[in-house]
Amino acid sequence: MSDTGASVYVVDDDTSVREGVARLIRSAGLMAKTFASGEEFLAAPRPKMPGCLLLDVNLPGVSGLDLQQELVKLGVQVPIIFLTGHGDIPMTVRAVKAGAANFLTKPFDDEELLNTVRKCLTSDQDLRLYFESEIRSEHNFEDIIGESNALHQVLEQIAIVAPTSSTVLLHGETGTGKELFARAIHNLSPRRERTFVRLNCAAIPSGLVESELFGHEKGAFTGALMQKRGRFELADRGTLFLDEIGDISLDLQPKLLRALQEHEFERLGSTKTIRVDVRLIAATHRDLQSMIRNNQFREDLFYRLNVFPIEIPPLRDRREDIPLLVNYFVSRHSRQMQKCVKSVPKQAMEALVNADWPGNIRELENFIERCVILTQGDELNVLRAELKNPSVHSVASAAPSFEQAERQVIIQALRAASGRIAGQSGAAERLGLKRTTLQNKMNKLNISRAEYSA
Repeated sequence: MSDTGASVYVVDDDTSVREGVARLIRSAGLMAKTFASGEEFLAAPRPKMPGCLLLDVNLPGVSGLDLQQELVKLGVQVPIIFLTGHGDIPMTVRAVKAGAANFLTKPFDDEELLNTVRKCLTSDQDLRLYFESEIRSEHNFEDIIGESNALHQVLEQIAIVAPTSSTVLLHGETGTGKELFARAIHNLSPRRERTFVRLNCAAIPSGLVESELFGHEKGAFTGALMQKRGRFELADRGTLFLDEIGDISLDLQPKLLRALQEHEFERLGSTKTIRVDVRLIAATHRDLQSMIRNNQFREDLFYRLNVFPIEIPPLRDRREDIPLLVNYFVSRHSRQMQKCVKSVPKQAMEALVNADWPGNIRELENFIERCVILTQGDELNVLRAELKNPSVHSVASAAPSFEQAERQVIIQALRAASGRIAGQSGAAERLGLKRTTLQNKMNKLNISRAEYSA
C-alpha cells in the first residue's frame, strides 16, 4: 500500500508531542495537520475528514472523549487513535468502547505509532473490519475480539486488577482464550516491560513439573546434566501464568504455596534459597472447590490463588461476538494461505452463530481454518453438515459480579495495609488510587472497618 497522499490529523495541547508526532507522520510519506485543542479542531474548515485522527485524551476544555462524542453526533466517521498517559487509562477504556480504533500510552515507540496509523489507513476491507470491531483496553490486545456485555464485564475486571500485583484466578472452559486474558492483564500492569512466562501444568509429566517451576542443579536427578533455572526465576519482576493449575499434584502444592506466600524457594538438589518478585496469574477449567471436597486440591492454596477470580464466558454466552470472530479468522487464515476469501454467506453466518461450540473459540477457529482451506472462490465455503446442534451443557459456577470482585480486592489491599487507607504502603497506594477515590469506592461498596481490621 502506498501511503503517499493519505492525511492524518493530530490534536494535542503539548507542542513538543504534537509537532514531534507530525514530523514522524510526514517522514512516512503521509500528510499531517496539527491542532492545539479540541475547540481549534472543531472550528477549522475541513473539506473532508482525514484518514486517521490522533487525539490526546486529556485535552483542556473539550477533552478527547468529548471531541469523539461530538464527531459521533455530527455523523462523522473517522478512525481515532488516542494518545494517553498511564493515569488516563480508565477514560480511554470508555473511549475505546465508544468506538475508538486503538490507543497508545505515552511515551510510545515511533514504529508502533506508524504501524497503528497504517492499520487505520489500510484499504483491506477484511482487515479494517477486524480493527473496527475489536475491543481493546491497551495496546497488544489484538486477539481479544467482541462487543458482547459478557466480554465487556471481563475487560472491566481486568482494568481494575491489572495495575495491582494481586494474584488472579481465571476460570473458564477449554478454548475460551484464558491465556489471552492473562497476557492482557500483564500488558496493562506496571510489569509490562518485564517477562511474561507461561507454563501449562497439564502438558508436562507430573514428575517434571517441580523442575519446570523451580529449576534444578546439575545431578539433582537422573538426566539432570546441567543447572536449569525454573519458571519462577525466569519470571522475576514479571508475570508467571500457570495454565491448568488444577492439574498440579497434591505433593507439589505445598511447595507452590510457600513460593507464593514467601516469594522464595530452592531449586531441586540445592539448599540455597532464591527470592523472587513474581505476579501470578493462574487458570483452570476445573472446579477447584469440588476438588477440595474430594481431597484433590489444598484449600489453603485455593484461597491463595482465588484473590481476584474472573470467570471467562463460554462462546455460547456471547453468540453476538461470533460474526466478529468469524470475519477475523477468515481474514487471518486467508492471508496466511494467500487466498482471497472476502465474504461469508448470510445463511452460513446464521448457522455458525446458532451452532454448538463445546470447544469454544478454539473449535470455531479450527473449523473456519478448515473451511478456508476448502474454499476455491471469494465466498467462504461453510461446511454446514459438520456444524453441531446446540446441546445442554453443565453450568459453570456463577461468575462474581464486577462490584463483588472490586470489593474483594479492596478489602484484600486494606488488610495487607493493616487498615491504613492513605500514606506510604497504604491501601490507596497499593491499588494505584487517590485516597478520596478509594474512600468513595469503600462508601459505595459498603465496606466496613470490621471487614478488614481483623
